[in-house]
Amino acid sequence: MIYNLQPINAKQHQGDILLLYGDDTAARALPLAKKEIEHLNQRRSLKKDQLLVFDRLPFHLFLLSFDSEQPAPLCQEHLRRKAMDLLRLLEAHNVQSLAVTGEGVLPEEVEALVEGLTLADYSFDRYRSADTYHLQSLTIDSPFLKPDILEADRRLWNRILWCREWVNLPVQDLNAPAFADELSSIASDLHGVTCSVMDKKQIQSLRLGGLLAVNRGSLDEPRLVVLEYNPQPSTHSQPICLVGKGIMYDTGGLNIKPDDYMQEMKSDMAGAATMASVLFAAADNNLPVHIVAILPLTDNRPGFNAYAPDDIITMYDGTTVEIVNTDAEGRLILADAIAYAVANYNPSLIIDAATLTGAAVRAISTFGIAAMQQNADNPYTLLSLLGNQLYERLVQFPMWDEYNELIRSDFADLRNCGTTPQAGTITAAKFLAHFAKNTPYIHLDIAGVAYFSKAQHFYRPGASGFGIRLLYAFLQMQDMLTHKDNQ
Repeated sequence: MIYNLQPINAKQHQGDILLLYGDDTAARALPLAKKEIEHLNQRRSLKKDQLLVFDRLPFHLFLLSFDSEQPAPLCQEHLRRKAMDLLRLLEAHNVQSLAVTGEGVLPEEVEALVEGLTLADYSFDRYRSADTYHLQSLTIDSPFLKPDILEADRRLWNRILWCREWVNLPVQDLNAPAFADELSSIASDLHGVTCSVMDKKQIQSLRLGGLLAVNRGSLDEPRLVVLEYNPQPSTHSQPICLVGKGIMYDTGGLNIKPDDYMQEMKSDMAGAATMASVLFAAADNNLPVHIVAILPLTDNRPGFNAYAPDDIITMYDGTTVEIVNTDAEGRLILADAIAYAVANYNPSLIIDAATLTGAAVRAISTFGIAAMQQNADNPYTLLSLLGNQLYERLVQFPMWDEYNELIRSDFADLRNCGTTPQAGTITAAKFLAHFAKNTPYIHLDIAGVAYFSKAQHFYRPGASGFGIRLLYAFLQMQDMLTHKDNQ
């Protein structure tokens, strides 16, 4: 989609146009006939959120009424969500280019609508024969929306769309080696970004026991991708490490999934795609924050010499793990990556993202991220506040010491899943927290939000890129807070 930021005269504009208005005063300034305004006021008196279309042959006039008196985060989220309804209307009228203007509308409200339109307009079309409708261009009239802000938004949205494309791709076309090659290629074009890709022999030499165990049933080799964005100057000497689960496809291994649970398991690498996209967006927009993304990549299959329940493996940091269930594989590759981050980068903070547990979906459905933290009270509080503002919300689960008992093994240091089916999301996080040691650590279980089977809010079916906006905003705040502390 092409974005243009320029003034628009709504009365004289020759083309399809959207008028935004958030209160009754603004409605009176709309370029409409008296009867049309009366009709709008009548509709608005019944419900403030309205989307209408008037013919102005050969063009159309779209009107989006919203409630500007709501709290800002809620108001902006309503505009994002209304964008999907607007896009369906635009498709019905075959609108290719749209002008957006409004009376008394804040730039943040315009941004929210444009963001919603951009994210709603994405669909996974690569394998479809028929053409899919997409809005081609937006001309935006918002006097206080700065061009550099819109351009930074555009770069961020582009990374979200690419994340969704990766997650939507089937493993036949995006396995671990192919994904690693693509990440390396992108990194080579970005200033301040380096990429190291470790093949199976290097992974063996490092003794990443979790990653190697999960890969034993696969024909495709594993990869460990380390992306580093180290701008000069950076506001941090110690990096923030982002760790993402990269299971390119998850059959469950020898504990093979039933049919209805195996569908959509191409999305099990969404954590890795998310963290790579966050780092790339930070580099695109020159955020002065030192970031390392560590992405273990493999699929989980029951073939060849697949790892089995009762196996005991040795992880990168020397911890021994009794395998109880081969479908609890994501935490094994993440644990190696977390331990690698601690040993090699001395991070100020580790954040991981993973489609880790069905228990997270059963607990909070598809409306937010199940989150836990260890030694990271302040960063977590900030992340949670930002989540509430952006509507990529966190639900904090406890990390009490008692949960350690559920992953204690009689034969090794740890079990790879709990002794009971209860608290599955928490025991997974407790397992990972062991490898973070004393480093501040935040765990994000994105199982419920990374991939939607049905359209939800401003997402069509498929991958969402949920969490990228949140983590990017968190990195922005790191820069701001560091400058404040140094004043």
